[in-house]
Amino acid sequence: MTESTIKYDRDSEGIVTLTLDDPNQSANTMNEAFLASYADVVEKLKKDVEEGGVKGAILTSAKKSFFAGGDLRDLLHSSRENMAEAATASNELKKNMRTLETLGIPVVSAINGAALGGGLELALATHHRIVLDGPGVVLGLPEVTLGLLPGAGGVTRTVRMLGVEAALQNVLLQGNQLRPAKAVEVGIADELVDSADDLIPAARRWIESVAGDAEAAKQPWDRDGYRLPGGAPSNPKLASKLPVLPAFLRKTTKGAPYEAPIAIMSAAVEGAHVDFEAASVIESRYFAELSTGQVAKNMIRAFFFDLQAANALGKKLSGGKQEKVSKVTVLGAGMMGAAIAYVCAKSGAEVVLKDISLENAQRGKGYSEKLVAKANKRAGEDADVVARNQALLDRIHPTEDPADTRDSEVVIEAVFEDPKVKAQVFAEIDEYIKPDALLCSNTSTLPITLLAEKMSRPRDFIGMHFFSPVDKMPLVELIKGEQTSDETLQRALAVVSQIKKTPIVVNDARGFFTSRVIGTFTSEGMAMVHEGISPAVVEHASTQAGYPAPVLALMDELTLTLPRKIRDETFAAKKAEGAIPEDAPLPDPILDEMIDVHDRKGRSTGAGFYEYDADGKRVGLWKGLADAFGGDKEIPFEDVKERMLFIEAVETVRCIDEGVLETARDANVGSILGIGYPGWTGGVVRYMDQYPGGLPGFVARADELADKYGERFRPPASLREKAANGGTYEEVN
Repeated sequence: MTESTIKYDRDSEGIVTLTLDDPNQSANTMNEAFLASYADVVEKLKKDVEEGGVKGAILTSAKKSFFAGGDLRDLLHSSRENMAEAATASNELKKNMRTLETLGIPVVSAINGAALGGGLELALATHHRIVLDGPGVVLGLPEVTLGLLPGAGGVTRTVRMLGVEAALQNVLLQGNQLRPAKAVEVGIADELVDSADDLIPAARRWIESVAGDAEAAKQPWDRDGYRLPGGAPSNPKLASKLPVLPAFLRKTTKGAPYEAPIAIMSAAVEGAHVDFEAASVIESRYFAELSTGQVAKNMIRAFFFDLQAANALGKKLSGGKQEKVSKVTVLGAGMMGAAIAYVCAKSGAEVVLKDISLENAQRGKGYSEKLVAKANKRAGEDADVVARNQALLDRIHPTEDPADTRDSEVVIEAVFEDPKVKAQVFAEIDEYIKPDALLCSNTSTLPITLLAEKMSRPRDFIGMHFFSPVDKMPLVELIKGEQTSDETLQRALAVVSQIKKTPIVVNDARGFFTSRVIGTFTSEGMAMVHEGISPAVVEHASTQAGYPAPVLALMDELTLTLPRKIRDETFAAKKAEGAIPEDAPLPDPILDEMIDVHDRKGRSTGAGFYEYDADGKRVGLWKGLADAFGGDKEIPFEDVKERMLFIEAVETVRCIDEGVLETARDANVGSILGIGYPGWTGGVVRYMDQYPGGLPGFVARADELADKYGERFRPPASLREKAANGGTYEEVN
């Protein structure tokens, strides 16, 4: 007999405590053992209530978290053939949840830790929710971020608690993880306590306070006279807003094939037209459709399993024994260096922000001051937050004096992309920093092995590539040079973990992985414009493919002179290596025409592929593009989208072949978090695995694109071999 995952205790006062405590896991999850246990305890509670003497019930947890939600591994193995089974399983759980909330006794949730997804849905099926206002406690329904919808009553109950519009915007469509006070403000929690020891006493007090009140033992929607907050869909006030919701979704997804937001909106609106039971069935049907589909599987693998493994990498390789870094030097107080200083100081480290002049360094600290000012404004009069932010600023020390770097344990260089300049700034501080200090370069393209030649300790040198804006972008790409030691990699991973970033680890090559692959995306977008394809079509195709920024808009943000400089350096290096013929023409000729002929260098100069107003805001594509490059050539819209998706995938295969990438996980996480590869794909190599027809289907389509648009799309031999042998890139993890 399976051991129960829920403890059932009834005290002398008639209060039953249901304690979630899976004996076989560190966290409670919605696995088979839980489903059986939940059905059993609900049935037992029902019998006890019928026999009399039960005053109320408390649902709580013995784990650090309240409840971790569903077991996502089960969903990865489902298929369209399992849709009816998935809907039935969802309905069975919800039947027991419905029984619990209609027993006629007050049931309260005492939430001691994170209650996300299924955990919050369990709590929503009680009449009152008391939450510990402590670190790490968050509530929410984040299923949309995994390509799913809340299938255990989350849509049905939040709509009835908050109304259609508020439920969609505040809880369901964004998948927000809310801190306790915000959860109360939104309406998914009712009461806060400051100590875990106060949870159960508070729950008991609430039960005692509503004793004899039959209405307190009912959900709002089960009470006489209930009306849907904000009105039903037939209400003119709400009906006038409903047509706006699809437009809101289109603005959010930009036409990319994200299925979950549409399903959530549909389940919410359709469910609001009918009674609770019918709405639950509607919700289950949409859940079954999403959970057995490919997009959800892609997103679950990428945003849960791959991301979890990447974030655990530092602890795994270092054994979790790395001490926290206390002093960091950041060389260069430009945009990147200033932002790196902020995240390091936020992690608790003292940060020396060094530049060639004190004025420059102080200006760099101004970046942190602006971020702190915004955070203080959001916090209002919260003195603790203001104090923490001031302490953060106090940890950043702008300077021009190399001696101020004394005893630094980590150095992160973020100066101009010139090997001589980088070597010079490291040499300036070499005598002051700790003799075993970790040496890192934030270069985005220059080979780490090349830069290491000028380092006094090449074994301690590693690439630490951040992404802009550093305070928001979660990824750091660590690049191992030929002499980088294993210990150096472990220490670098520990630093990335300390500043709460997600790492990927790659081997050295010009452009590494992220810069090299995103370069093919931007080149392909520009190439299509140069061919005479409408720039508007190219922009729409890139957004509808799922890229977060249109390709030409991204080029303008980079400033066209920077990609040209990288192109020229890479081209010269490849010629010197004999990788390309001496008479090979420069790629991306559109860059030279835009810069040299039309004097349009990007947003920073007020003129690029787009036009800008006096405040630097995009006002539309440059009207001269059509005259400069044409714009009336037509190719299938699907080809425009897939030329960008495929060119990055094919280049990724080359990165795997050359040993730049060692795992599919690094490719998938790096492509989504670092260079904006569409999240619905699950990452750049998973896109190939899940393409219709699998890898053989991808190879066939790549050959078709190569025949139509150029040999750059031709699949490498390794990809052909893997496809022919029935392999996948999933096995490269």
